[in-house]
Amino acid sequence: MHLKEIDIISLGCSKNLVDVEGLMYALERMGYTCVFESKKPQGEIAIINTCGFIGDAKEESIQTILQFAQRKQKKSLKKLYVMGCLSERYLHELEEEIPEVDKWYGKFNYYDLLQELSKDCICCTPSFRRKLTTPSHYTYLKISEGCNRFCSYCAIPLITGRHQSRAMEDIVEEVKYLVGKGVKEFNVIAQDLSSYGVDLYKEHRLPQLIDTIAQIEGVEWIRLHYTYPSDFPEELLDVISKHDNVCNYLDIALQHCTDHMLTIMRRHITSEEQDKLIRRIRAKVPNICLRTTLMVGHPGETEEDFEKLKEWVRTMRFERMGAFIYSEEEGTYAAKNYTDDIPTKTKERRLDELMQIQQEISTEILSKMVGTKQKVIIDREEDSFYVGRTQYDSPDVDCEVLITKVPNIEIGKFYDVTITKADEFDLYATL
Repeated sequence: MHLKEIDIISLGCSKNLVDVEGLMYALERMGYTCVFESKKPQGEIAIINTCGFIGDAKEESIQTILQFAQRKQKKSLKKLYVMGCLSERYLHELEEEIPEVDKWYGKFNYYDLLQELSKDCICCTPSFRRKLTTPSHYTYLKISEGCNRFCSYCAIPLITGRHQSRAMEDIVEEVKYLVGKGVKEFNVIAQDLSSYGVDLYKEHRLPQLIDTIAQIEGVEWIRLHYTYPSDFPEELLDVISKHDNVCNYLDIALQHCTDHMLTIMRRHITSEEQDKLIRRIRAKVPNICLRTTLMVGHPGETEEDFEKLKEWVRTMRFERMGAFIYSEEEGTYAAKNYTDDIPTKTKERRLDELMQIQQEISTEILSKMVGTKQKVIIDREEDSFYVGRTQYDSPDVDCEVLITKVPNIEIGKFYDVTITKADEFDLYATL
């Protein structure tokens, strides 16, 4: 057991990661040493940031807590604290079932943990200062919390509450601070980017925010994640076109394509409106990379709906696409009003078929990049390659570019490369 050392485990999305980074900064100011995602935890204290979004994520969180609870039972761990979405949602049940945890914190009160660890602590409010867990050249920039959409299947509003935007001046100050720390690439995240500013300023402010950030010296890439198709702020497209450092990349979760399913899923948009939006996006930003997420197996999805979804994916040819199986979440509209009666095997078959189509599309799209020159940022060095990304690729979720080794390449810098080869989800290149 290492005294004054805290093992930090963060599960789930990049929004959780931002929370942990802020907490780690405060803990280290208090004199603790934070070890992030250690494979061999040895600290006297452990903090686990949980995810409670879907069944698999909840199971992973529970299993991680239980592993550390065993360490506590064996006296190799002194204190165990749990925070995040899972404990926000199931606090009382978890307190009864896992008594080894010293204290549970939710999604928004986790800074109280600082007071728990030091009665003299006076820095118990979140700030934009963070200890980055990502490579120093890129980070995630969270601009809001919560969601007002209440899609049928989603538990996020039940966990995080209503949409709350951060003030523009606070976000701009954070970006300037992070640029001073060497960050070049900002992946802008929220549960719903499209609604940014509506609560604070009574109007959409995402275009203005991104336009302002793009003009900050040292910001070389801005990438946008998790926009919502309904009430989409189309002025944003002009901002993307205007600035070279705003990546031609837009993550917009669409979920399905038929009016029948969009209505059942409470997506607040018709198939015609959705298709028109996609066409307008591509017309205004011709080289844009669209990333989307689709769902299969939601209650009410017929074979006809699914066949139309497959044909729609073939037609739309999304540059990046993920898909997942419907998982019933207690408390959601779907759980209260629909019966989850589509067999698991049917859901899995639909997922496999959809992703097979996307794999073929991805292969074709990437193969067209062979012979082109691309600007890439270098993320890391491996045995045979340097590994980088283009503007069309977000960390951890999209394609990577494997670059033949030559001397004097530096991690975190930009280089122009020539694409020499492509496979289903990766590119190969030379300087």
